Amino acid sequence: MIDREFFARSVHEVAPDLIGATLLVDGVGGRIVEVEAYAQEDPASHGYRGKTARNASMFGPSGRAYVYRSYGIHWCLNFVCGTDGVPDAVLVRALEPTHGIAAQQARRGVEDLRTLCSGPGKLCEALGVTREHDGLALDRAPFRLEERAEVPEIVTGPRIGITRATELSWRYALRGSPFLSRALRAPSP
Repeated sequence: MIDREFFARSVHEVAPDLIGATLLVDGVGGRIVEVEAYAQEDPASHGYRGKTARNASMFGPSGRAYVYRSYGIHWCLNFVCGTDGVPDAVLVRALEPTHGIAAQQARRGVEDLRTLCSGPGKLCEALGVTREHDGLALDRAPFRLEERAEVPEIVTGPRIGITRATELSWRYALRGSPFLSRALRAPSP
């Protein structure tokens, strides 16, 4: 099981180490196949301009959830990383559903496994994540994070849906996964 110490590192170490780990919320979830890193110095980060009531959880302590509503519609789940007071977090973008699939399908109203958790809003809807999860410890119920069994092949690329710092390759994904929010090709050699 992944504990809080796992998250007390650079967001750039944590993000790729999450690929292949299993995320469960009340026993429902799957294997993490795509994440994005957001760091304090990153103008695309919610914490870039300082602490507010909305982003307070992002400022620590590490090993907690930061949940926010995107465009006033979808909940998004982040894992707080680094040191207390520094707003670093990893956005969980996509899962391969493995646990509680019927519950995920009922919550989302879709049958296709590939589209159940293929985006941060879809993922939160399928797992039942809401603002009520904001600030909760990731190593306690309702969360459960299990370490990956083996080191997967990871590809990186630019993050999605942002207008600042678009040149940064801070999106990490499982190479070849059909469960990604959007295809990500490995850079050419």
